[in-house]
Amino acid sequence: MKIGNEFEKRRRYLLDQLGNSSIGVVFAAKEIKRNGEGYYPFRQDSDFFYLTGFTETDAIAVFAPGREEGEYILFNRPHDPELEVWVGPCAGQEGAVRDYGADQSFAIRDAGKIITSIISGRERVFYNAGGHPAFDHRIMNWIKRLESKGRQGVNVPTDLVNIGKITHEMRLRKDEAEIATLKRAADITAAAHLRTMQHCQVGMLEYELEAELMYEFVRGGGQDTAFENIVASGASSCVLHYTENNRRIENGKLVMIDAGVEYNHYAADISRTFPANGKFSEEQKAIYQAVLETQEAVIGMVRPGIAWIDLQHASERLITEKLVALGILQGKVESLVAAGAYKPFYMHRIGHWIGLDDHDVGKYKIGEMWRILEPGMTLTIEPGIYIRDDIPGVDKKWHDIGIRIEDEVLVTEDGYEVLTVGVPKRVGEIEALMANR
Repeated sequence: MKIGNEFEKRRRYLLDQLGNSSIGVVFAAKEIKRNGEGYYPFRQDSDFFYLTGFTETDAIAVFAPGREEGEYILFNRPHDPELEVWVGPCAGQEGAVRDYGADQSFAIRDAGKIITSIISGRERVFYNAGGHPAFDHRIMNWIKRLESKGRQGVNVPTDLVNIGKITHEMRLRKDEAEIATLKRAADITAAAHLRTMQHCQVGMLEYELEAELMYEFVRGGGQDTAFENIVASGASSCVLHYTENNRRIENGKLVMIDAGVEYNHYAADISRTFPANGKFSEEQKAIYQAVLETQEAVIGMVRPGIAWIDLQHASERLITEKLVALGILQGKVESLVAAGAYKPFYMHRIGHWIGLDDHDVGKYKIGEMWRILEPGMTLTIEPGIYIRDDIPGVDKKWHDIGIRIEDEVLVTEDGYEVLTVGVPKRVGEIEALMANR
């Protein structure tokens, strides 16, 4: 099946950024062999997929601006009937050109000799440095091969640059195809969160509730989870990256789920918190409202031109104000914010970029300047309050209340769009949904 022209547009932009004095080399992800038979599930390198749409391992994409024979060369597995009996059909050289838009395709076994000749005469080599030790090793071998021919007048590149310097900036701003895929991933994930609320019962084990998530992920066409599912109840809801998911869900306790599907290589990420028995206690409701109001206020700030750090600072101040209003913190808000008094309760950032990876690439700060939001950027907004029983001076009625509410937000031309609207987050909506279990 032929891939969309969005990949061609990305490659054209990359080639323009490289310029005729440079070359780009991007390695596909490597398969990881299990201790026994077979391999772990394969997931393509995100930069490689972003530029090519190619999902096979054992491949190299070369981008050579100005090369007459072709600027986009794909090295991949040739057809091998014996191997394909075991692993299924591969694109081969014909498919690489026909279906994936390569100008030329060669068997991966011939990559060394051909790529070395293409590199010759270029000043810089951009590649996915650090992706795997084998990638760095191959690049250096090709460079050394050229250096050995120096007396023959062969020019050798003098600079090796991480191609992420270009591709990570590209990936920060999503095109229409990416936004559509992110929305589909969000819809599948929202359905899974709805299912957990509808199937939660006191006495269940957390992993039984996780199974409901996984059912909906697979049913919706997801390829994998975007990250390890967090299904945390009771005191575990105060552990930010709790993944054991083996606690028994108790009456009167909260359940906090942070989970997302990966759909066509793009991640979703939603957090919701709800009462195990379907009814918030007064203390739970008070903390929940504090987090929800903070989240809604920060989402309302999202627009082109605002600095990412302004969202963080706003969340810190708002949570501090809420904790003071509830009597959990005492003092003047300004002084408490300056002292970081909120940190025992809210210790993480307001969110992160999201796209091909859950915590997606892209700098938050460039030099001394914080990133300014632009149309096409996608990020999560996820404030939280976590009240562990070991925080001194806190009334025990607040203990073991851990609440995080997370949604994905697209920066539009004049504001924002919440992508994860398919799962409720208001107290009344959650209780009404759970009352109909």
